[in-house]
Amino acid sequence: MESWELDFEWLRVQHYVKEVFDKDSLPDLNAVLFLIGIQELGRWKGSFTKEEKQDLMHIAVCRLLSYDGYYTFEGRDEDGWPHYRMLRPLDVKGVAAQERLLKEKAVQYFREIWREAGEEE
Repeated sequence: MESWELDFEWLRVQHYVKEVFDKDSLPDLNAVLFLIGIQELGRWKGSFTKEEKQDLMHIAVCRLLSYDGYYTFEGRDEDGWPHYRMLRPLDVKGVAAQERLLKEKAVQYFREIWREAGEEE
């Protein structure tokens, strides 16, 4: 995905999340990862502990990186939390490159959701 296309699609994801949650500002990558983690968990509760928030973001990262074969879904534990197994280490070096990869995969994730909901043009 070219840089301009990623910028456009990422902004589209940010605006979608902003509108759905009726926020005043666009969410950053961490907020989007948190929401993907909640989506993958499959349930919402009033508040999450700091550790649960970190776990949710980890679930999101694993889910997004599973597109490229870095992780595979193993199943859910007795509390219903998803677990992933690393298949290979991340070979993308540098924070900027890793952030770009996660944004690309988040765009892919939301495109799937939109397509399943019949909202993708």
